Amino acid sequence: MRSFPRTARSRMATACVAAVVALGTAIVPLTSQPAVADDLKDRQKRVEKKVDRAHDDVEESSKALRTASARLTAARAQLSDARTALATARGKLAVAEERDAAMAAALATAEATLDQAQAELEAGRADVAAQRDVVGATIKRLYAQGDPDLMAFASLMESASASDLSRRADVNQAIVDSQDRDYDRLQAAEVILEVNEARVEAARDDVAVKRAAAADQLAVTAALEVEAQEARDSVAGLVGERASAQAEASRVRADDLRKLQRAQRDANRIEQMLRRRAARALARARAKAAASNQRSAPAGPTGGLLQVPVGGGMTSPFGYRRHPIYGYWGMHDGTDFGGGCGQTIVAAESGRVVSRYYSAVYGNRLIVDHGVLAGRGVATIYNHASSYTVASGTFVNRGQVIGYVGDTGWSTACHLHFTVMANGSAVNPVGFF
Repeated sequence: MRSFPRTARSRMATACVAAVVALGTAIVPLTSQPAVADDLKDRQKRVEKKVDRAHDDVEESSKALRTASARLTAARAQLSDARTALATARGKLAVAEERDAAMAAALATAEATLDQAQAELEAGRADVAAQRDVVGATIKRLYAQGDPDLMAFASLMESASASDLSRRADVNQAIVDSQDRDYDRLQAAEVILEVNEARVEAARDDVAVKRAAAADQLAVTAALEVEAQEARDSVAGLVGERASAQAEASRVRADDLRKLQRAQRDANRIEQMLRRRAARALARARAKAAASNQRSAPAGPTGGLLQVPVGGGMTSPFGYRRHPIYGYWGMHDGTDFGGGCGQTIVAAESGRVVSRYYSAVYGNRLIVDHGVLAGRGVATIYNHASSYTVASGTFVNRGQVIGYVGDTGWSTACHLHFTVMANGSAVNPVGFF
């Protein structure tokens, strides 16, 4: 887990150094205690310089914040997809409406053509009827007068002179020509009538086809209007969802800040408690050191001082890494060990439990002071356990089961976040195994 908050962690470091001094007399010779006390002052100065940066150092977010952030991310993605779908639907609808207008115009043209063809057909029918009346009247008149050929011969026989005969012949020819024209007009009218009837039939077929196409297009347009409306409704709903998700994320972040403040108050309380213990222990240590004239022992190698506290493999090392939630680079102040949920956690070294409590940030926490090891004040911190089997004030032995791996606090999965504090500063635990 990333160091979070830095202020609380730094103050905890100071408190742990004080606790080392207070409890170390049970583990190592007292001659090393003055060096630890002097180092405490230097560490305290460095801690004070870090306080101003504490609020910008975020570890892992709470489950609620991760859930709210995931909801917000999903809402943004869904809104983007919905807006794309709306734009697509609007484009389809615009094309459909243009095609609908074109279909309507084509249908109107076809209907106008049909109306004109029907009007011409009616006029043709009237013309044919009139021509038929003319021809019919001519036929009736001729038959009423007798055989036309005999009538023409009789007319010739009755002619008094050649000129009269010629005049009668011209009249008869004019009558015949008039009759021929009547027949020709009738035939022409009937041909035109047939053409108009064919045009009307074709126009009717064209209108029927265009009406069907227009009806189909109207159905397509109506469906696209429904699709576009659904897309608009979806966008409106997702806009509301995004706003709700943003509000929820803001609320959870504010809640996390309150939890952080509570965690810092807890750290301050523990710091004050350990500082009082350290002051009493330092007084006793100085008195004993002065009585025995012992000198402070120098710091030695740390390898093998601690044992790995859990059987799971290391999943995230000490040092700078990318934050698993926010993605930025930051200091990871311990080593994460995988371990399955419920796997046993053992004490890395003998020591006394100086604090056990629940933190909304770290989950179930346990702090064990191991006194002075190789000239350093060493404490170990165990985080996120499902539970612990030892209480505050209990002395534990190296390798003793003290708890079980869990997923409490601001954690992404079951694991143990293991921190080693040397003289009040977080150091790489691997160097102590």
